[in-house]
Amino acid sequence: MFRPLEHAAWNGWTPTDLIFPFFLFIVGITTGLSIDSRRSRGASDADLLRQILRRSALIAAIGLLMSWFPFFTWDSIAGVADPSLLQRIADRPLHVRIPGILQRIGVVYGAVALIALRTSVRTQIAIACGILLAYWATLTLVPVPDTGVPGWTVFDHPASTLAAWTDRTLLDWSALGWGNHIWAETKTWDPEGLLSTIPAIATAILGLISGRWLSGSRPLAERIAGLLAAGAIVAMAGCVWGWAFPINKNLWTSSFVLLTGGLAAMTLGVCMWLIDDLGIRRWAAPFVIFGANPLVAFAGSEAAARLIYSVVTVPSGDGRAPLASAVYRSIYAPWLEPRMASLAFAISFVLVWLGVLTLLYRRRIFLKV
Repeated sequence: MFRPLEHAAWNGWTPTDLIFPFFLFIVGITTGLSIDSRRSRGASDADLLRQILRRSALIAAIGLLMSWFPFFTWDSIAGVADPSLLQRIADRPLHVRIPGILQRIGVVYGAVALIALRTSVRTQIAIACGILLAYWATLTLVPVPDTGVPGWTVFDHPASTLAAWTDRTLLDWSALGWGNHIWAETKTWDPEGLLSTIPAIATAILGLISGRWLSGSRPLAERIAGLLAAGAIVAMAGCVWGWAFPINKNLWTSSFVLLTGGLAAMTLGVCMWLIDDLGIRRWAAPFVIFGANPLVAFAGSEAAARLIYSVVTVPSGDGRAPLASAVYRSIYAPWLEPRMASLAFAISFVLVWLGVLTLLYRRRIFLKV
């Protein structure tokens, strides 16, 4: 893969690391606007609370179903030479990853919506600052139970942080015979882990505050300028804090929150300048189509990826191979160097889903929770 299309291995960041925090930033913006809109139509706080809890639970539940999909273990099972379908179905829940992207979105949405429901902008700023400072102190100063040393001394060791210890303590049930429910790629810590979900709430709060600013009555140019200036200051603060508390997506460090929140604000400001001020809109059409059906886009592409990369296999020269590998080797690899072949495969996958979502968009079919 080309380096910018990969996640940072640990400390630092790449453009790919901006996708998830940008989405949570958008969650904050749309949550505030949605609450204001429903209140203007006469919804009470009790109505809004019921909707918030229902939507938060549904998003997290869909995430868990995606982790469980396809509801059976498709590869080998330890200690079982030739497992039956029932054995595969029974084994699968032991390996379902409990944390995940949709699960984090559900939790963060619920938290930021409750904050938006009852607090002022000044209180929201105080909550975000409190979260970021408390998370920094917890992750760097509190001794890690496994070692007894302060967190900052083991920060460069992914499996040794307090966040990793929390994930293992609460999600690894192997000793009880109930399986390990941490991400299978890491096993000892989870990139969407429990402790690191807390600062992700601050990312959405930054979006919530930005949404309040954008929905104000100031002239458009002033709102865009304010968003760009505030974004630059917040991103710079994140870079400076990163000298002492490294920018790290897997841990969602406080410096990562500020850097990505600031960059999200600046990116949104540029988009508003192009679309709302200059009227240059045609380039944004694919993003509108994806954004109109984000749940279908994410859940559908995740399910498809699970199928073609793991579950569905086809005959190959050395036995059987995942469908994705067979397609890559037969169509892309013969005429492109590896990184270009990988990029072409990825673009093709995105274009397939753009086609599916365009069809849904034109037929006005939207899946929402």
